[in-house]
Amino acid sequence: MRYGGHTSCVALAHNDEVAPSLILDSGTGIRRASALCGTAAFAGTIMLTHLHWDHVQGLPFFSAADRDDSRVNLMLPEQPDGTAAAEVLAGVMAPPYFPIRPCELRGKWVFSTVSPGTIEVEGFRVEVRDLPHKAGRTFGLRVSEAGAVLTYMPDHCPSLLGPGPEGWGEYHRDALWLAEGASALVHDAQMAANEDVTAGRLGHSVTEYAVGLGRRARAGLVVLFHHQPDRSDESLDALAERFATEPGVVVATESLVLAL
Repeated sequence: MRYGGHTSCVALAHNDEVAPSLILDSGTGIRRASALCGTAAFAGTIMLTHLHWDHVQGLPFFSAADRDDSRVNLMLPEQPDGTAAAEVLAGVMAPPYFPIRPCELRGKWVFSTVSPGTIEVEGFRVEVRDLPHKAGRTFGLRVSEAGAVLTYMPDHCPSLLGPGPEGWGEYHRDALWLAEGASALVHDAQMAANEDVTAGRLGHSVTEYAVGLGRRARAGLVVLFHHQPDRSDESLDALAERFATEPGVVVATESLVLAL
């Protein structure tokens, strides 16, 4: 009730703006992004890190984008078989599983794919790298503007690359590069190191790894994100208490605002 239960979505705005122009992932949390647009339609880009349900299922309920005067550029990871972006998205948003297809959303929508590299998006510099996850290509993103850097790694399973120094997974090159010197590192923290390791079958990180990565990469702030769905407010309070002695560690809550 306090931390919130929506799935992954982070909205970014430039310093002189209130409405977001770049949205990372479209889990159910994207419904809250409509309020940030006020009475205006959304005009900007949505970047999906991957296609798992909890990162796309809010898209048709983003009311600021599903209207005649919206302008939306939706980007998702390039697929190994070259399938077009709208067709890939229709795999999770089409009859008989959902009443409309992506092409039936109102407004001017452009669907495209992105591959690892550096691109300019809505006035932001976005650097894209592949991350180890499970069952589908997954990206980590490094978004920068005027010296501020947000690193976004919501689904990350470093243990797929080996146990690493503490048994939580490798601090691999791409993860360290994405997080290096970031103003804020928003990172997958679904599991705790003392929990049943079989919880990792869905391809996530432990909280201790996220904090360790932030420390190694000299990130200014580590935001623990993508909480295990069964966490209670009390268990997340305990998580915050566990890292109370670590400077710059925050347990993410819905509607958290960071000024970088």
